[in-house]
Amino acid sequence: MRNIDSHAATAAARRRACIKAGMITPSTILRRLGTASRKNKLYFAFRELGRVVRTEFLLKYIGDVELRRTIQAATNKSEEFNQFIKWLFFGNQGLIAKNVRHEQRKVVKYNQLVANLAILHNVEAMTGVLKEMQGEGLPINEEILAGLAPYRTEHINRYGDYTLDLDRVVPPMNFRNKNPIRFNALQLDLRNSTRIPATPLTGARP
Repeated sequence: MRNIDSHAATAAARRRACIKAGMITPSTILRRLGTASRKNKLYFAFRELGRVVRTEFLLKYIGDVELRRTIQAATNKSEEFNQFIKWLFFGNQGLIAKNVRHEQRKVVKYNQLVANLAILHNVEAMTGVLKEMQGEGLPINEEILAGLAPYRTEHINRYGDYTLDLDRVVPPMNFRNKNPIRFNALQLDLRNSTRIPATPLTGARP
């Protein structure tokens, strides 16, 4: 391990000095790293170093139960969010028709913006329901909050016409009082998701 690490570090330092001196371009380095030639010692050094690092992580993953739980929870959150934005991207069957990079980026960003707005709406509605439950004397603890997720879709009408009342006074999203509910929408545990009614995003169906 030490010999591999030392050789890789030395080779990387040499290449970095060459790039700074203008003797070689970064693209050339990348091409060399992608060439499995017997003469390419840099490729084999980094390949073996990567294998060692990967093996160390796998051994730690197998032996550490808490690490596996953390990774599983994070993976569940990411997959749940990906499914949520995919569900919202229903136009053109979720396909980006334009073959222009900046237009594709705009579509992705707009999709994520709509997802964030829907998440904000869900969290605001869920918080209101939780405050009502708390006001009725029902206990709201971390264990209950850990089973909630902001990726609700049952109440959202994706189709139809929407009437926007620009003169409507929007109530403030402020639920702070003597017993505030503290939870982060993006850090909720999605392994045991529990449904909570939320204010519907109404729309006239065609």
